[in-house]
Amino acid sequence: MAFDIYRNKDKKKLELQYRLRKCLFLYHYWIDDQFGWMSARIQSWLPFPIPICLNGREWLSRMMDRNGMSYRRDDNCFPWIDDFPKAQKLMKRQLRISWHKALARLARQLNPAHSRMFRGFWARYYWSVFQSEWATDVTFRKPSDIAAIYPALVLHGIQTFSSGDVMRFLGRKVHGNFEGEITSDFKDRSEGIRIKHCVKTNSIKAYNKGGNGLRIETTMNDPGDFKVFRPKQGQPDGKLQWLPLRLGVADIYRRAQVCQASNDRYLDALASVDTSTPLGKLIRDICRPTTYKGKRVRALRPWAELDLALFRAINRGEFCVNGFRNRDLQSLISDRAPDSPEEKRRRSARTSRLLRMLRAHHLIQKVPKTHRYLLTSRGRDVISAILCAQQITLEQLNKLAA
Repeated sequence: MAFDIYRNKDKKKLELQYRLRKCLFLYHYWIDDQFGWMSARIQSWLPFPIPICLNGREWLSRMMDRNGMSYRRDDNCFPWIDDFPKAQKLMKRQLRISWHKALARLARQLNPAHSRMFRGFWARYYWSVFQSEWATDVTFRKPSDIAAIYPALVLHGIQTFSSGDVMRFLGRKVHGNFEGEITSDFKDRSEGIRIKHCVKTNSIKAYNKGGNGLRIETTMNDPGDFKVFRPKQGQPDGKLQWLPLRLGVADIYRRAQVCQASNDRYLDALASVDTSTPLGKLIRDICRPTTYKGKRVRALRPWAELDLALFRAINRGEFCVNGFRNRDLQSLISDRAPDSPEEKRRRSARTSRLLRMLRAHHLIQKVPKTHRYLLTSRGRDVISAILCAQQITLEQLNKLAA
């Protein structure tokens, strides 16, 4: 994309148009003092856009070198580090980089003549994240440790995770208005088998990395499907509210939060692949009455229609990041809208009792200073097991028992 002069015969004027045209690209590869090995390209014609490629692990290796840490590196992963907690703290510093200043420094290296060309004009770069990959590495002591369980993880991921699960991992809403494409596939590469799930242009994948590592990686191409708590554009002092995540580097911190939450949800789902806890033992406690704040609370009925609808509702994708409220659940566990104010109050009271019951059984927890709730780790295990049991057939059970 570049500017061109267009002769408008009707207006009898020369007009500046932004359109596709031929031009030259200059590619650069170098080792930067801050970011390490990296690459960039600059277009030789106005407006001189600059795509830059950075690798976070490359940046981390330089940070560990400066801190005198010992580690072993395999491509862009670290099979061994002498102090993993310290390395994690160093990695988190990347989110506090002043990205505008750091990228402006790189732009000056690529086009030293920029300030002279635009002398007297405000022509600074607006930096956006075209694509980001946020990875979580789980390191095993020996390659044989991950080799023993990885086939089961891949099989579970490709056979068990439904479209709703994939949307839940990526924090998307699960509703009938969704028009995008959801796909799951695996690829046998030289490094090993890679399993990947996509929701439109965003994806999450798992693969064996560095021989003794498991990498879960969320790739974000379209941040507009996610939310960030910020004021409206152009109103820096305005009211904070949940608005679409932007491409700009100003939202990098929130982008990292969303992707880490996606990785965590996927790891939690994989962690329950082959649990040694029998289903009966897992749900035994919730099938018994309990007490909450001195009052008796009924047992949950995992196979009853109301409780199943409640489990499906609180397990939905849109509630994974920001949680759910009383009013969010009312329409999900009822098949019709309330026809009067009295009916609306009755539904709200009934939903409050259901939330109290879930809290009593330690399946959900309240978000402090809000009216929102989130699943606990125990609740996620129990509800995932119950919903999974709804899909399994007697033939499959017999095969597993054999």
